[in-house]
Amino acid sequence: MTAPADSAIPSPPSPPAQLACLGRAPLMAGEDAADFDTLLTQFSATVRPRDVVEEAWVRDVVNLVWEAARLRRLKAALMTACADQGMQKLLEGLNVRETHSLARRWAARELTAVGQVDAILAAAGLGIEHVMARTLRQTIAEIVQIDRLIASVERRRAATMREIAHYREQFAAQLRGALHKAEKIADADFEVVAPPLAQAEASEAAECVA
Repeated sequence: MTAPADSAIPSPPSPPAQLACLGRAPLMAGEDAADFDTLLTQFSATVRPRDVVEEAWVRDVVNLVWEAARLRRLKAALMTACADQGMQKLLEGLNVRETHSLARRWAARELTAVGQVDAILAAAGLGIEHVMARTLRQTIAEIVQIDRLIASVERRRAATMREIAHYREQFAAQLRGALHKAEKIADADFEVVAPPLAQAEASEAAECVA
């Protein structure tokens, strides 16, 4: 039996159309535009931007989240790409000959070189984590720079989120002030002013004489 239309699971909302004026997603080769759009949609659904200013800030936050994730991926990719350097240093410490060639062929996943390296490491009680530790030592300057970039991106992201909160707080304060002013005006319009007692007595006396 076909389920009624109202029971269907709704599809997630599309990114706000107004954000198109801010340009395309800042993607690098190998990055998926659909993933970026999903992230933007989820942030928009959570923050619920109220105007174009907040929409621009949300886009900034998503860009920064994406950039931080990219830097973390690139850091891992750097370690993988430079693993042959760590392997070479590790083999040198084990007095292995022709370490440069062997490490390069191991990184290229040549079966003979991989088997030879695995046997050498196993005999020494070492493993891939030791290779990556030496790789980290070889690339530590670049890793530190990437970590600094990540920290900078995260500070900028936090600052933008604070701007959104401050903007909303300021807008709410202005709204409260406008409502208070409107309420005072409304109260003044409907205020009943009673005549002074002396005027009331004078009016009664005039009526009696008449």
